[in-house]
Amino acid sequence: MSRLRTTVSKLLTLGGLTVASGSTLAYYRYSLLGENAECRPHAPNVEFKDTDTIVSEQKSQKPWDDDWDRRKQIRSKKLKEDPPIVVLDKDGDLNTIPATPPKPVERKPTATRHVILVRHGQYEMDHTDKEKKILTQLGREQASVTGDRLKALNIKFSRMTVSTMVRARETGSIISEKIPDIPQEHCSLLREGAPYPPEPTSKAWTPDRSQTFFQDNPRIEGAFRKYIHRASPSQTEDSYDLLVCHGNVIRYFVCRALQFPPEGWLRMSTGNCGLTWLTIRPNGNVSLRSFGDTGHLPPEMVTFT
Repeated sequence: MSRLRTTVSKLLTLGGLTVASGSTLAYYRYSLLGENAECRPHAPNVEFKDTDTIVSEQKSQKPWDDDWDRRKQIRSKKLKEDPPIVVLDKDGDLNTIPATPPKPVERKPTATRHVILVRHGQYEMDHTDKEKKILTQLGREQASVTGDRLKALNIKFSRMTVSTMVRARETGSIISEKIPDIPQEHCSLLREGAPYPPEPTSKAWTPDRSQTFFQDNPRIEGAFRKYIHRASPSQTEDSYDLLVCHGNVIRYFVCRALQFPPEGWLRMSTGNCGLTWLTIRPNGNVSLRSFGDTGHLPPEMVTFT
């Protein structure tokens, strides 16, 4: 420990601590008792087998697919063909050059899409009838506060799409009271379900893998392709879409949008009325601005049911 203190003291005397970044990597080795410590820079000509192994394991095994939504370029026809041209040849005769036939052209997106996903509020979980799983009083209050938060963002939303399940419909209805000018529609593709067999599995959640995932995955994947994509070439201004749906759907969407392994969706958790914000650039790059953000709710109103 005295050696470590001496080293730190010398560094401070020289004018500051060196922060490890890029190829400059601090390598720390502690004894089991934690009494001795050794710290030295990772020089280019010094090999540390353990560190190299860690770095190689952290490297992505798959490059980013910039055409993940198959909308990188959209082929379309010219609105009109070039007209025929009349020219005078060397003999003084008029000749007509035929019109150029229309050719398909590539059109690329230029606008950014923002998709804000809202999980429904707390609901009654003790009923087997899905239509009786309505919001609790706390869930209604959560939705109301969330509506206030969305209004405070001062965003001009293009539309609000709501799952057809009752707890999502109620949440969307309460939110729309706060921001009433947004066009609203409902979509059954956004209903809750089992999007993908998770890894690792959970003892607390064991749906019938042969039936539930087989039925729900195509539907939820279809919802992802419908709502999570870059802007069309005809869109000239950035847009903001609001989706009110469910925790499993949101987690799966995040994994797919960021090109993370879809089986990892159950490793994340989002609270009731948490806000998740995905930004999709014209070039196909996707960023996650927030995930399951419940900062707008007082601590006593934060739940995860």
